[in-house]
Amino acid sequence: MRIGVDVGGTNTDAALMDGDRVVATAKTATTGDVGSGVVSAISSVLSEARQSPASIDVVMIGTTHFTNAIVERKGLARVAVIRLCLPATRSLPPMIDWPADLAEIIGDDVYLAKGGYEFDGRLISPLDPAEIADIADDIVRKGVRNIAISSVFAPLNAAMEQGAAEIIKARAPEATITLSYEIGRVGLLERENATIFNAALTDLAVDVVAAFQNALKELDIAAPLYISQNDGTLMSAETVARYPVHTFASGPTNSMRGAAFLCDAKDAIVVDIGGTTTDVGVLIGGFPRQASSRVDIGGVRTNFRMPDVYSIGIGGGSIVSTDGGVKVGPKSVGYRLPEEARVFGGDVLTATDIVVASGCAEIGDAAQVSDLEGDLVEAAGREINFKVNEAIDRVKTSAAKAPVILVGGGAVLVTDDLPAASEVIRPDHAAVANAIGASIAQVGGEIDKVYDFDALGREAALDSARAEARERAIEAGADPQSIEIMQVEEIPLAYLPGAVRVNVKAVGDLAAAKPARTKEAGQ
Repeated sequence: MRIGVDVGGTNTDAALMDGDRVVATAKTATTGDVGSGVVSAISSVLSEARQSPASIDVVMIGTTHFTNAIVERKGLARVAVIRLCLPATRSLPPMIDWPADLAEIIGDDVYLAKGGYEFDGRLISPLDPAEIADIADDIVRKGVRNIAISSVFAPLNAAMEQGAAEIIKARAPEATITLSYEIGRVGLLERENATIFNAALTDLAVDVVAAFQNALKELDIAAPLYISQNDGTLMSAETVARYPVHTFASGPTNSMRGAAFLCDAKDAIVVDIGGTTTDVGVLIGGFPRQASSRVDIGGVRTNFRMPDVYSIGIGGGSIVSTDGGVKVGPKSVGYRLPEEARVFGGDVLTATDIVVASGCAEIGDAAQVSDLEGDLVEAAGREINFKVNEAIDRVKTSAAKAPVILVGGGAVLVTDDLPAASEVIRPDHAAVANAIGASIAQVGGEIDKVYDFDALGREAALDSARAEARERAIEAGADPQSIEIMQVEEIPLAYLPGAVRVNVKAVGDLAAAKPARTKEAGQ
């Protein structure tokens, strides 16, 4: 027995699973303190299923909390940024292309120091311990506790970042240090950006993880807690407290994995309509299609693993306005929907009010929207369907129609046919597909390095990468017997003979609970 929870900006969803069977589901409002909403959702599914807390083997939670912190510029800590690079990279210092408001929050404590490697492992310059010690002393004087360290080609050799961290820790024992080789892929600026994000979020991460753990204690659930990563796999709560950026986009990923599970689908387009946004992504082999290039988060380029998702501001809480024509979104009442929507006695006209007034859904009190003009309801409905259909077209790689799976609590907003879809599938339990996706998540390990094929040989290099990816999956909690290599990418680097960037992803069942991967895998 396992519980999957997804904490969104508007709703907190929960699903109780017994093997491949959905036992009970619940949808509650997200709360400002996070934890009480989790307690409410889990209590609901336990009560519905008449299960005791002792029957639960594992709890998996997905959250958008950290993504929202970046987008909304809330809860971020000041960060000291150290790049090991000199004499290279001077022309492009850290945070050079960041939005001004976000860079101001992070601060201007930036240090360039000697260090870094060429692609083949040759030194740019050796690490200077005295220089790093002076930097550490200056950071302590300024009172900055969160530190991000990056080095040129750190994924190839992490020794300099580790050495710098040891020196700093000795002089600043209270500091929280994030190393870039643990966060991002090859590509200095994007990896460094992700590392700075992580350092800025670590204080918030400790509080959020504590809220989740306290919620389970309040419920008398002693089962281990895991958090969803942005690639659809899991990590321990303790790991999230250190690496919160790995949860970015875990919500859409969980929804897509849940949709694949509910429909036995491997290749389809998933439209997840929540309370605030609609996320559209592509399933390939039952897993979300990964973004092949940089991913923009809050106006900043990053390069760690992320699903290729296109988001629009359409959801159940989207505000409907009539200034200059009928418009739906992108502004939303968010988690205040149960108080502010007209069908719940509020005075804000939302997309939920429109779908109730059209007679396509029974939510709240329909009498509260009986006075809406038919032309307004029809125009708003057309606007919602048009935007969703346009989003589907944006993610397709050809003009051919494709099967579309509608999930999320806001799926009822789509009332007409979607011209971009070959068929529209509305599975059972679609409203909580994100929580179901969290409950079936596996554990993964990934390696992204540059190898010299001329020196090592192609097969030896690939074998080394596969072994390291498997080892990382095992360290993350995967059952060694269940691990499969899901992805192997080889990307030759231009102008560098023999240099090949290798990305390998290994995935396995959680050793503690061994949740089902997909329905077809369990049959």
